[in-house]
Amino acid sequence: MKYQVVIGLEVHTQLTTNTKIFCGCSTRFGAPPNSQTCPVCLGFPGALPVLNQQVVENAIKAGLATNCSITPRSIFARKNYFYPDLPKGYQISQFELPICQNGHLDIELDGVQKRIGITRIHMEEDAGKLVHADVPGVGNDSCVDLNRACTPLLEIVSEPDMRSPDEAIAYLKKLHQIVMYLGICDGNLEEGSFRCDANVSLMPVGASVFGTRAELKNINSFRFIKQAIEYEMERQAEILDDGGKVIQETRLFDPNTGTTRSMRGKEEAHDYRYFPDPDLVPVVVDTAWIERVRGGLPELPEAKKARYITDLRLSEYNADLLTVSKNLAEAFEKMHASVVQQSGKFNDKFDEYRKTNPNATILDFGNDLFATKLANLFLGDISRKLNEEKKTIDECPISADNGAELLVLEEEGIISGKIRKTVFEEMWSTGKNPKTIVEEKGLVQVSDTGAIEAIIDEVLAREAGQVAEYRSGKDKLFGFFVGQVMKASKGKANPGVVNELLLKKLNG
Repeated sequence: MKYQVVIGLEVHTQLTTNTKIFCGCSTRFGAPPNSQTCPVCLGFPGALPVLNQQVVENAIKAGLATNCSITPRSIFARKNYFYPDLPKGYQISQFELPICQNGHLDIELDGVQKRIGITRIHMEEDAGKLVHADVPGVGNDSCVDLNRACTPLLEIVSEPDMRSPDEAIAYLKKLHQIVMYLGICDGNLEEGSFRCDANVSLMPVGASVFGTRAELKNINSFRFIKQAIEYEMERQAEILDDGGKVIQETRLFDPNTGTTRSMRGKEEAHDYRYFPDPDLVPVVVDTAWIERVRGGLPELPEAKKARYITDLRLSEYNADLLTVSKNLAEAFEKMHASVVQQSGKFNDKFDEYRKTNPNATILDFGNDLFATKLANLFLGDISRKLNEEKKTIDECPISADNGAELLVLEEEGIISGKIRKTVFEEMWSTGKNPKTIVEEKGLVQVSDTGAIEAIIDEVLAREAGQVAEYRSGKDKLFGFFVGQVMKASKGKANPGVVNELLLKKLNG
């Protein structure tokens, strides 16, 4: 590689407020065009904006979660430019004094941690939307839908600290995860709730002066962002190899061709003629407000992952997967609470556990007994079914109590691991309680030694030749006999009892 890529990202996060940033119009997605507008968001002369307090609170949350300092006194500015979907001729944003500054996020890639600086987070309103379509009675035309105008955004601007497309995606995914955990953004990339501009430049390896950057505008897919950066790296490298100069410009990414194309020359701050908005007073945030917001922050992904590893004794791999989504983590914790509550059924096992863990509580015992099994259930059977049916964890038909009871039945020896899978499938399709399914279908595990011994005798008599081979030294045949006994019992025989009795009979 002759060149080192330098990447900085500007992420636009649409906030989940019920109303817009400067008026009372709804922010609901998918309403008929121009049905959620008023004189303020349409930019009528004399209409005055009024700041939505929830937008400020959400900005403070984002700043605290990304290690930013909160600006005690920030101001709104007018960003002047002309575009058909901007009826006022300017966008209300923040410039010199944003609400959050100087933060960072730590990412991990291939086991290596790296800190990505966050320059600023500022509040602003969104513009409208151009719709290019075949309009009945009009023909092919471009129409303006101003429902989105004045929708509240946070723009989160990183330092140019990323040195590969993979680092950029790791940063974006972590930022996406955080705003979802905070509940300030629905994270919907397809609807544009979370979209990104990427500033990409190349410099010779070993150099310290950045090259001329191109801005890749409004990309709303992690996959497309990576493709756009990779293409831009190739495009700029070809220009530099041919002795040319990269032009500072804004480019659009075409996902159909995987290429970028020039949109316009890149504007600088002075091109927008920023000046303080005379209709809006400064935003004053005191320490008490900041601490109140801090006190209401949810447990964030990193802290939750660390707790799962320390308190629940989960592997780092499982903890990482379970905390990717806030909703998945919440569903896991509900089922975990239910299964630990039922740990009291296993008093004999708890007494044994206390012999080696004298200071252990029933919660410690329940975690060791069930947490990993529950994680495997979530990341195995439940995730598989959700993926097959293209559902989210919120649509899982198995309740927390029913999922917990399924694991308890197996631990009690009422069902085997194989039967558990059968019961799980029935629970998924019917939503029934696992105990009801076991009773209705006669799936209770057989642990009676007499009944299992009779099945073993029948199998050994039928497989006399294999028995002789086993006794002559072919120990690997033991698994064959276990399989035959389980098959003969229709999967109901207790595997532990089967193994113990088989070993005695074969070796006898």
